Amino acid sequence: MMLTEKLEKLKVLFAEMEQALIAYSGGVDSTLVAKIAYDVLGDRALAVTAVSPSLLPEELEDAEIQAATIGIAHKIIQTHEMENPNYTANPVNRCYFCKSELHDNLKPLALELGYPYVIDGVNADDLHDYRPGIQAAKERGARSPLAEFGVTKLEVRQLSQQLGLPWWDKPAQPCLSSRFPYGEEITVAKLQRVGRAEIYLRKLGWQNLRVRSESDTARIELPPEKIKDFVMLTDLQSVVTTFQNLGFIYVTLDLEGYRSGKLNQVLKTVLSSE
Repeated sequence: MMLTEKLEKLKVLFAEMEQALIAYSGGVDSTLVAKIAYDVLGDRALAVTAVSPSLLPEELEDAEIQAATIGIAHKIIQTHEMENPNYTANPVNRCYFCKSELHDNLKPLALELGYPYVIDGVNADDLHDYRPGIQAAKERGARSPLAEFGVTKLEVRQLSQQLGLPWWDKPAQPCLSSRFPYGEEITVAKLQRVGRAEIYLRKLGWQNLRVRSESDTARIELPPEKIKDFVMLTDLQSVVTTFQNLGFIYVTLDLEGYRSGKLNQVLKTVLSSE
């Protein structure tokens, strides 16, 4: 199916829905969905962003700016996954409990406000990764139009650029809980520590990155082609000092470089043993 055909199918789908509530994180996927929904439905589309300690403050700010640029109505709600020990224990299916909390809030909100559909930004590529949160959303009746019509991550960016969205190349920014190895307890303090570390590095000019946290060790991940520049151009001692002031004891640089979903590589062993 051609990209233009996929876009037309998405428009037709929203027209048939007549009203839609968008689970809107501010990432490139859900923002594209919000844009198409607004273009078709206007004020009958609503974007809803869930705020919790696992969301970077700058991500919420971006979401607000992007929604205002699109023109779509935007509502912010609070979620409380950090109160669920099944989530904070950080099991391999942690995302299931996160999305359960999200959609347990979105579904009744949608019904209260008269929206028959809750739509998320899951794309076709997400279906090929280990994403237990997708199951939680499906169980609660959410729909994923991008995945339904086979829209890949690359095509999300292509469509976003085609529609004139300036953030079409925005790096992926999953929740901060994804920075911790499975089995390590997640706390608000740890989330804040990782978030501040990443914000600090971004202010230095390094955008597509992760700070992985394991106990008292921070592991900085950058695109492989940026590692040499980071070592040569960054005041490494200042980075170490800043991270230690945030509460880390050890600060390391991952020589393999950033790779989305890297912590999931351990799941091949975990899941095959079950």
